[in-house]
Amino acid sequence: MKKHNYSAGPCILPQEVFEKSAQAILNFNNSDLSILEISHRSKDFIAVMEEARALVLELLGLENKGYQALFLHGGASMEFLMVPYNVMKVDGKAAYLDTGTWANNAIKEAKHFGETVVVASSKEDNYNHIPTNYSIPSDADYFHCTSNNTIFGTQMKSFPTTNIPVVCDMSSDIFSRILDFSQFDLIYAGAQKNMGPAGTTLVIIKESLLGKTGRTIPSMLDYEKHIKAESMYNTPAVFPIYASLLTLQWLKKLGGISAIEKINQAKANLLYSEIDRNSLFKGTAAVEDRSNMNATFLLHDESNAPIFDKLWKEAGISGLPGHRSVGGYRASMYNALPLESVQVLVDVMKELEAVCSVPSQLAE
Repeated sequence: MKKHNYSAGPCILPQEVFEKSAQAILNFNNSDLSILEISHRSKDFIAVMEEARALVLELLGLENKGYQALFLHGGASMEFLMVPYNVMKVDGKAAYLDTGTWANNAIKEAKHFGETVVVASSKEDNYNHIPTNYSIPSDADYFHCTSNNTIFGTQMKSFPTTNIPVVCDMSSDIFSRILDFSQFDLIYAGAQKNMGPAGTTLVIIKESLLGKTGRTIPSMLDYEKHIKAESMYNTPAVFPIYASLLTLQWLKKLGGISAIEKINQAKANLLYSEIDRNSLFKGTAAVEDRSNMNATFLLHDESNAPIFDKLWKEAGISGLPGHRSVGGYRASMYNALPLESVQVLVDVMKELEAVCSVPSQLAE
């Protein structure tokens, strides 16, 4: 039986992506070659890369708007330094919103390149909310934010209006909800949260943003070089890009981002309603900032943890323990997680409530 996979990443992908990927490993495009061994310069893979890059812009509504989509290496963590390298001017500065571990890591990297202003932070409250009422310096070269925080279960529901370029790390919620993506000048995302397997990183960038820093940028870290080489400056991650393309095709066939947003909202509503209703549980994130991708919650009484853990494991649930920074549990509900899996978790939570209401059963 397939597990109900709540892993925060690498995460669940659509079943048809697994099946088509498996077939491609054995025989890609009836070539009698595996996708794992074909040349990245072959006609078959160039077609994959071109379609994947085009489909990214199509799904985000950024076609013919001056954007380029790239598939690069190094994960989102590499983008923490590529962004200031390519966008922060010599003797310039950047503004950052600190909403979690990954935002904080991005800030650390930016400090190597110039003045880095943290406009607001929720660190003192263990990142349990998204800061508000902050001001962004108009003379900064860009403003950076993280749209969704996997560890702490918070998500930005709106984005500030500013006259400077906006950069967003969307690693864990890209393609999950409708946004005006043209409000961002640069978006990056590790594939392994909501788009594909680990091994490639998606970068969407407005070309007019580039070439203004006055820096000498190492070739491998230069967005302009990657754009000119059509995301093939060096050997790309062939298999992860192919699997990401399959996921993008699946999303388009489903009805695109508007369709998946409705499904994701239904999943979030189902689980958060149970967290709020069930007297044994409590959420960790501020209600107004709760993530639709990563629901974090605790037991009021930790002595019930062994019973709960036994129940959800027996139900075929995987990947539920929370990050050590928060504790408790984290249910990651990425695009490919079906509503039925959320119902299984909710049923287990209800079962725990029933068990704990009968003292004799607790002793068994």
